[in-house]
Amino acid sequence: MPASGPERPLTIGKVLDALREEFPEVSISKIRFLEVEGLVEPKRTAAGYRTYAPADVERLRYVLRAQRDRFWPLKVIREALDALDRGLEPTADADARPRPPAPESDPDVPDANSLLPGVAVRLTRYELTTATGLDLETISSLEGFGVLRADVEGHFSGADLQAAHAAAGLAAYGIEARHLRPFRTAADREVGLVEQAMSTRRTAGRAKDQADVAHLCLQLHAALVKGGLARP
Repeated sequence: MPASGPERPLTIGKVLDALREEFPEVSISKIRFLEVEGLVEPKRTAAGYRTYAPADVERLRYVLRAQRDRFWPLKVIREALDALDRGLEPTADADARPRPPAPESDPDVPDANSLLPGVAVRLTRYELTTATGLDLETISSLEGFGVLRADVEGHFSGADLQAAHAAAGLAAYGIEARHLRPFRTAADREVGLVEQAMSTRRTAGRAKDQADVAHLCLQLHAALVKGGLARP
C-alpha cells in the first residue's frame, strides 16, 4: 500500500462529530470556551477559520474526561496539560496528575553483565596499530596522555582497543591525543568511586555488585553529557 500522507485538518464541526459519541453534550460553544481558556489552540486559515489537528481532538478528549470523570477545575487541567506538553505521561489512576516517565535503558551505556570480567585480550603494539589504523607515534602519544595503558609485558587490553578505536574516530574531527587526557582523569575518578563503594563488600557477589555500580556511573556520565549537549 502507498504511504498515507499527512492527515487533513478538521473543521470545528468535524471535531464536534468526533467527540459527540463519547460526550453527547459537547457543543461548539464549549469547544470555543476551552480555546478561550487556552486549553486548545487550533490553527487558523488565511480566511480566519479554525482548523484542528488529530492531536487537538485528543487534547479536547483529555480535558472533557478530566472534567467529567475527575471533576478537575480548569486550573488543574491546565497544569496537567502543561505537564503533558513537557513530556510527562498520563496515568491510569483516576485522580493522579501526569507523572515523569520511567527511566529507559540507555542503549549507549553497556549493561552491567558486559562489565563483568571476561576473556582477557592482550594485543601487541603492532596488532593495535593494525586493528585501529593508528600509527605507532599516535599510539605512543595516547600512552603519554594516559588514554592507553600497556601492561608490564607491553600488551594492550580489549578496553585499550576500544579506546584506540574511539581516539581514531575523534582524530577525524581534529581532536588529538593531548585533548583526551580529561577522559582518563574522569575515568580514574569513576573507578575510584566504584572501589570506594566496594571497599566494605566481601561477598561472593562482589564482582556483580562492582559491575552494577560501574554501570550506574556510566549511566550518570552519559546522562550528563547528553544533557549538556541538549542545552541551547
